[in-house]
Amino acid sequence: MTTDLPHLQDLQHARIGYVPYSHSLDRPGDRRRFAYYASKRGIRFEIADPDKEYDLVILSARADISVWSRYPGARLVYDLIDSYLAIPRTDLKGRLRGLVKFLSRQSRYLQLNHWKAIEAMCARADAVVCSTAEQRRDILKFCDNVHIVLDAHMGVTRTVKTDYSASRPFRLVWEGLPQTLGSLALLEPVLKRLREKYPVEMHIVTDREFFRYMGQYGKTSTLEMARQILPGVHFHEWKESDCADIICSCDLAVIPLALTDPFAAGKPENKLLLFWRMGMPVVTTSSPAYVRAMHAAGMDLTAGDQVQWQATLERLLGDEAARREAGTLGKAYTEREFSEAALLGRWDAVFASLGFRCGEKDAVRP
Repeated sequence: MTTDLPHLQDLQHARIGYVPYSHSLDRPGDRRRFAYYASKRGIRFEIADPDKEYDLVILSARADISVWSRYPGARLVYDLIDSYLAIPRTDLKGRLRGLVKFLSRQSRYLQLNHWKAIEAMCARADAVVCSTAEQRRDILKFCDNVHIVLDAHMGVTRTVKTDYSASRPFRLVWEGLPQTLGSLALLEPVLKRLREKYPVEMHIVTDREFFRYMGQYGKTSTLEMARQILPGVHFHEWKESDCADIICSCDLAVIPLALTDPFAAGKPENKLLLFWRMGMPVVTTSSPAYVRAMHAAGMDLTAGDQVQWQATLERLLGDEAARREAGTLGKAYTEREFSEAALLGRWDAVFASLGFRCGEKDAVRP
């Protein structure tokens, strides 16, 4: 890493703009990514305005790329953490995304082909940050400076699981944004069969309400939607203050994904690392990122179909030692590979590639 070279400009002395997920900086994408890094490194920034001049601009996925892809002058970092480029060009929702963004005023200029718009933004960016090896491969066609940086969960993981004895009923838990709640439908038949043999509860930790369309239309009750997917589900509103307590009071975490959906299957291992940082045993769908993480941590608790899901859940349900081993191995892996210093260092490397350094001796601020 070259952040201490004398010719690099200190980030503390640069004029920095950031396009956040929310102006209050309270969305997960802000709390766990650039805004978190900036708070720890003591870096000042303002909410970016394309009519102003900056030395450096960081764009979240909420940025209007129809505007920022045309922005002159400043160094641009595009934080593209989802697998939009993997969506087939025949996908109807993908084909309409550019038009809908324009009609909903999320884009100033009409860009009918959203894939081309993302490609143009990647080509304009001086660095692109993504979250999986597959995303990096796709982005390298348009930008030769691509970095993989995962989320920082340190503000959430305030509790660590130590008791691996089984509750009765046995408690499964899912955590995530309400927009991804539909993935739990994959487990409905599995849970139905498990409940024929064992008392099992399904707990979810998520926001109480959300907008189903474009992040601003179709306000929906998460609990009502969850009960349509999994009758009898136990709902907990997501709060940073007690999220870890609720999760660690459960016995086993689950992360189902639809492998037939390239966007979902392309998700990074962020959620898995969140659970592991708490010492939680986890069973996941066998997506590329989850399989890699499991193997790197020294275990194989992934499932490719409902038969594998049922077999894996049933085995862990009756084996306290296996649950303890899974939680212990996962926590050790996150501490070894994804410490706070390591995550901040990855952001340091992004900015160093553009001629900036964090300025101080890479010390993590309390």
